[in-house]
Amino acid sequence: MNKKQWYESLFENYGEKYDNESFTQGTVGECDFIENELKSDKSLNILDVGCGTGRHTIELSKRGYTVTGIDLSDTQLTRAREKAEKNNLKISFIKRDARNLYFNNHFDIAIMLCEGGFPLMETDEMNFEILESVTKSLRENGKFIFTTLNGLFPLYHSVEEFCASTSEEGNATYRSNTFNLMTFRDHNITEFEDDLGNKKTLECNERYYVPSEITWLLKSLGYKKIDIFGAKLGKFSRNDILTTEDFEMLVIAEK
Repeated sequence: MNKKQWYESLFENYGEKYDNESFTQGTVGECDFIENELKSDKSLNILDVGCGTGRHTIELSKRGYTVTGIDLSDTQLTRAREKAEKNNLKISFIKRDARNLYFNNHFDIAIMLCEGGFPLMETDEMNFEILESVTKSLRENGKFIFTTLNGLFPLYHSVEEFCASTSEEGNATYRSNTFNLMTFRDHNITEFEDDLGNKKTLECNERYYVPSEITWLLKSLGYKKIDIFGAKLGKFSRNDILTTEDFEMLVIAEK
């Protein structure tokens, strides 16, 4: 049996606590932005990649959109289904590896927010497979909206200090961060308590990307228009030029 990757272990029994993390508090504002990008067209079919506990899936569904959520974590999906049921929403939540989606030209829009799978994979090739798989799922004139870690940030700032400054009591903590300039991967030790009260310590690493890399990757997948902005939690805007102060970038790619 294959050893579980850190991101698989992280999301086991971590649905309720996850929903209380500081980085999950911007759902409504982020959905406002998405809705604006969709021009409020309720006929559009949306795919939420790495949907987690269904934050964006559920909020958009409440607003009348048809959204399918996919995630690798049983626990997160269980939490998502419970939340949908409480809101009397019928939503399709599917357990699936984002690198291997089985949809072809099916969706008008794909969203992948708050590191929804990408860029958590062990290799650059595996991360690219996610972009490739999502792209195949989109229709001819599809739009792909996602956030990812901004590689310009760790060149100027300590990731560990940033995470500590945005965290609240009871949130996961990150320590012993080391940023590798050759691979643009931040290695850290993540400590948190799961929903069952178990304290967990995981060795994690995430890939940071610079804007030119993302642009090139998306161009190679056939996207014609690629816009990249700074991603402010809960306040996405096309007016926010990406800077070295932004921990995440917001990418909007159109086929």
